[in-house]
Amino acid sequence: MKSFSRTPALALSFAGFLTQLDVTAVVVAMPMIGADLGFGIAGFAWVMDAYSLAFTATLLACGALADRYGRRRILLIGNALFAVASLGCGLAWDGPSLWAARAVQGFASAFVVTGSIALIASAYPEPADRARAFGLAGIVSGAAMAIGPTLGGAVAAWFGWRWIFLANLPFCLLAAWIVPRLVAEERATETRPLDPVGVALLTLALGIAIETLLAGRTALQAALGAAACLGFAGLFVVQQRRRPQPVLDPALLAQPAMIAVSTLLITVSVAYWAVLVYLPLFLTTTFGLSTEESGVALLAATLPMVFLPPLAGRLATQWGWRALFATGLVLIAVGDIALALGPSGVAFAGMAVIATGAALVQSQLSGAVVTLAPPAQAGMASALTIVMRQGGFAVGIALLGGLLGAERTAGSYPSLFLAAAAAALAGGLAAWLLLPATSPATHRAVAR
Repeated sequence: MKSFSRTPALALSFAGFLTQLDVTAVVVAMPMIGADLGFGIAGFAWVMDAYSLAFTATLLACGALADRYGRRRILLIGNALFAVASLGCGLAWDGPSLWAARAVQGFASAFVVTGSIALIASAYPEPADRARAFGLAGIVSGAAMAIGPTLGGAVAAWFGWRWIFLANLPFCLLAAWIVPRLVAEERATETRPLDPVGVALLTLALGIAIETLLAGRTALQAALGAAACLGFAGLFVVQQRRRPQPVLDPALLAQPAMIAVSTLLITVSVAYWAVLVYLPLFLTTTFGLSTEESGVALLAATLPMVFLPPLAGRLATQWGWRALFATGLVLIAVGDIALALGPSGVAFAGMAVIATGAALVQSQLSGAVVTLAPPAQAGMASALTIVMRQGGFAVGIALLGGLLGAERTAGSYPSLFLAAAAAALAGGLAAWLLLPATSPATHRAVAR
């Protein structure tokens, strides 16, 4: 029996490491970036949302591009583009130039992530080896997300925030050297069509939603923005239903269990990941922590994401998805409420609790979506998880930023955290009402 080789999985995980690291590393330096470039809370949100919006929209086309032109080639193009965009972020002279460079980073990250996922799947044809390879990639991704705030805080404090981005360049060069030597090129036997109209409709729907939430407009303007967002989203659904090969089939969401998991993907993104973006501002404003101290403090909100996923896999088998996901979302809600209460000891405990809840849910959601979907649509179901997660993240950042407002006083944060807690409770309720109580083992799930 051929032994399991970790080398290709590690090489491909390393290629995607920076795209994950930059998501959390930059959040700690947000106050410093805003002060230097002169923008407020809407600008903070767009630093993250420009990345997420470009990533979400581009992802729909990346799979087709990778199948057509080669998965390793697409990954390496994305890696090179990510390096150029990182240089642009490091040299940004104002808010718009930084937001544009972050959008290019998100565009490039979609190429890297899509290429690495497809290459791992093809490099490990045996199901057991493939599960181990994706598990290894998950550990690397989790480590990147966990150390990002601490590393970003240290780099920003010692060298300045621009070096969070400029430090990517040598690692991108290293990835460009390693991947071609360890991973073979792969192409699909049948290519999928591109869908620029679908990409444009989804981008418009998400972009209008984000801008409407952040702009603080009048009731009439907000209503018009919501109507436009729903209109483009509706057109996207109709357009996908009419395509013979949709890139994202809305029919996947027809069954209650898929509605529940999609709701969970969105609510976890709002109640945990979007909250993570505002925690450095909260710690600085409320407790007077420095950038470096905020980075260290955020370990409470990220380290459980590295250590608890194996426990989540065992609990999923023992409890079933309904109990596991409902418990995780309730824990996130409790942690968000603790953050809203204010005292430092309670707030730091709340950070650990939201991370514990997120760790129990996050690692199992992708497997749940793929398991519940028809086997022929497993690839599309995987894309759905990323679209829901990233779309929820982008809208969540805008929603919480709109609640926080431009003043960003210590008294503004309880409403932000309470809104996040409400989102978590909504997700927990959806899990309890719509998910089956049986163990995922009976649904072909593989605990990771």
